[in-house]
Amino acid sequence: MIRESTPAGRALLAARRIMRFDAMGMVSLVLWVLRRRDGVPPGATAVPYAREQTPTLLIVVFLMALEAGAVEVLLRAWDLPNALRLAVLAVDLYSIAIGLAIGAACATRPHVVSPTELRVRYGAFFDLRLPREMITSARPARAYDESGVVTVKDGRLGVAVSSQTNIVVELAEPVTVTRPLGRLAEVTQVRFFADDPAAALAALRARQPR
Repeated sequence: MIRESTPAGRALLAARRIMRFDAMGMVSLVLWVLRRRDGVPPGATAVPYAREQTPTLLIVVFLMALEAGAVEVLLRAWDLPNALRLAVLAVDLYSIAIGLAIGAACATRPHVVSPTELRVRYGAFFDLRLPREMITSARPARAYDESGVVTVKDGRLGVAVSSQTNIVVELAEPVTVTRPLGRLAEVTQVRFFADDPAAALAALRARQPR
C-alpha cells in the first residue's frame, strides 16, 4: 500500500484529484447547458465570480480550436497515418473540452451565502465551507496582485479570479483548508473575488446570526 505521506503517495493523490476535477468539469458542462447551478439550496444566495475571466477563457478556447483545425490540415497534407492523425485530434478535442469545462464549472459552482455558512469555491478545483459563527467580519478590499488562483501564505487564503480578490473575511479561529492537489493548510483569513462584491457583502451581513 502506498502511503499518502510519501512522494509516490502524494503523486497518486494528485492524479486522483485531477481525474475528479475532469469528471466534475464534464458534469458542469451539462449543468451549464441546462442553465442550472450546483450547491445553491433554496434560501441561499449565489455569489458569481466568473465574469472577469470568461472573455479570456473563451478567447483561449477559440485559439485552441483554430490550432486543432490547423494541425489537422497539416497532418492531412503530410499524409501521415490515420491512427496518428486521429490520436492528435482526440487530444486536441479533449483539451478544448477541458477548457470549456473549466469555464462551465466556475459559472455553475458560484460562492454561496446561506443562513448557516459561507461557501467559497473555484470551479471544480476548490471548495471551502465556513460556518457563519466562525466569521468575525467581512469587508471589501480589492487586490490586483494575487500570485495564483488558490494560495495560502501566513495563514491567509486567497481564491482569486484574474489575479484579483475583492472581499476579505476574518475568522475567529484557524480552519483547515484542502488545496486543489490535496495539501492541507490552516488559515484565519479568506480573500476571494465576487462579480458584485457589494451584493455579496449585503447577503453576508443580512444573514449574520444574532
